[in-house]
Amino acid sequence: MTSLLVLGSLNMFLVVALGAFGAHGLKNKLTEDAMKVYQTGVQYHMAHALGLLLIGVLSGQLPEASLLGTAGWLLFAGIVLFSGSLYALSLTGIRKLGAITPLGGLAFLAGWILVLISVL
Repeated sequence: MTSLLVLGSLNMFLVVALGAFGAHGLKNKLTEDAMKVYQTGVQYHMAHALGLLLIGVLSGQLPEASLLGTAGWLLFAGIVLFSGSLYALSLTGIRKLGAITPLGGLAFLAGWILVLISVL
C-alpha cells in the first residue's frame, strides 16, 4: 500500500512538472501535432498516477485483494511505456517509438482488469 501511494505521489509531481514544461517550455518548439502527442502522454500519465493513488488506498481497505499490488505495478509500467514513449516521440520525432505505446496501453488495460477482479 505505501509503495503505491509513494509511487502515485511521485508520478503526480512528475506529471504536473511535465505538463507545465510542455505548456510553457515546448509550446514554441514543437509542431502542433507533436504537441498533441505530448499532451496525450500527459493526460494518460495524470489519469494513471491518480489510479496508483486509488489502488494504494484500496489496498489498505481490501488487504485480502492481493492482485491490487500487481495492478498498481501494471499501471506504473503503462505510464512508463505509454506516456514515456509519447514524450520521447514528441520530443525526438522518431516514429518507431510509437511501436512501444500500445504495450503501455495493454499494461493499463491489464491493470484495470485486475482492479475489477480484486474489488469483485
